[in-house]
Amino acid sequence: MHFDVVILGWGKAGKSLAADLARQGQRVALVERSSSMYGGTCINVGCVPTKDLVTSAEERRQSDDPAQYFAAAVAERDTLISALRAANYAMLDGKVALFDGQASFVDPHTVRVSPVEPDHGGEELDITADTIVINTGTIPRALEIPGADLSGVYDSTTIQHAKPFPSRLLIVGAGFIGLEFASMFANFGAQVTVTDPGEVFIRRVDRDVATSVEESLTAAGVQIRMNTAVESISQDGSALRVHTSEGDIETDAVLIAVGRVPATAELNLEAAGVDCDERGFVRVDDQLRTSVEHIFAVGDVNGGPQFTYISYDDYRIVRDVLIGEGRRNRQDRVAVPWTAFIDPPLSVVGISEAEALKAGVRVAVASAPVAKIPVMPRPKILGKTAGMMKFIVDADSNAILGAALHSVDSQELINIVALCMRMGGTVADLRDGIWTHPSSTEAFNGVLRGLQPVTD
Repeated sequence: MHFDVVILGWGKAGKSLAADLARQGQRVALVERSSSMYGGTCINVGCVPTKDLVTSAEERRQSDDPAQYFAAAVAERDTLISALRAANYAMLDGKVALFDGQASFVDPHTVRVSPVEPDHGGEELDITADTIVINTGTIPRALEIPGADLSGVYDSTTIQHAKPFPSRLLIVGAGFIGLEFASMFANFGAQVTVTDPGEVFIRRVDRDVATSVEESLTAAGVQIRMNTAVESISQDGSALRVHTSEGDIETDAVLIAVGRVPATAELNLEAAGVDCDERGFVRVDDQLRTSVEHIFAVGDVNGGPQFTYISYDDYRIVRDVLIGEGRRNRQDRVAVPWTAFIDPPLSVVGISEAEALKAGVRVAVASAPVAKIPVMPRPKILGKTAGMMKFIVDADSNAILGAALHSVDSQELINIVALCMRMGGTVADLRDGIWTHPSSTEAFNGVLRGLQPVTD
């Protein structure tokens, strides 16, 4: 069978591109290895289900039994995700040729689809296309240590159905995935310990911001142990014993959260002549073409920032190449924000104070603890006053260079800051804005009044 476009993987970029091209009258095929991943990582095992669990955990009362409450939260999560998965399938069914199975290249224009799930058919077939889009995403990186395969050792996907509920959870890795689950399980009622071999907690932000995050996690009962490398895991009766460079830790379960790797091992990219970088991610240019002119790579698999909204922008770039003016590219991205959904969430855009000073910019900074921002009553109303806000400003032009918001509602506030930066706005645009009351946005009126030049 021949198609105009074949897309490998049902993630955000792939499904959006498939729907658009089909509406334009193109013959499109989409190949997905697992029926449990219709819709992609985000809605099935990533952003949506984890944030659903985060929300449930934050709503737990102290009187709620942790194990029973977690089981109910997981059931609610599963109901939501099943509905979203079905809606995603319905979005493309009948419009796009949908194939279940493992895709692998035979040559630059041919993809072989091999059956993986017996109940989805057992016939191997080859399909060809003028254009092929790799959209297979990433999977959790394994930790190659003895005991990593023991029962009770999870990754970021399987931990969402941890059974039984772990009263004690040790998390390997203090990256944002690890910290999100640390905050989540602490709110569910577990005793959580986070280990990381690194010396610096959250390298990507200034030390005052990292301290704010560490203090809020510690206040929630999370123990953070930096400079601690996990060397092996062993069974100790009904518990697990984690052997680290700083001694043993007994726990009920272990979450391995040491990053993600590209899902390309079974694609046989060599047969198509597609190059990968030293980490295994598919190399692309700024319009997401691979080393083969008619093959593109979108989403996490191309080594860019691993966010659903970046995958969506990848779709817009490739769509413009295929059926638009071909002018969009990755260099168009300015002031891209990100959020770690700990409690309260940490949201960042632009550069840090340290990065600005290193670049030789004359810097001014405005920062304040959330609890001491008088014009921002919403956190007090919610009883969530932990955290801080920090803005990095060019002292000569008053342009906003970056912000780190560790506060309730920061996942929304950071989008306003990012938009202001993209539009060339200044401190005055946020500081003097007229915002609804009571809202977290009012913090801009208060924090930015305290702008001070950095003299050292």
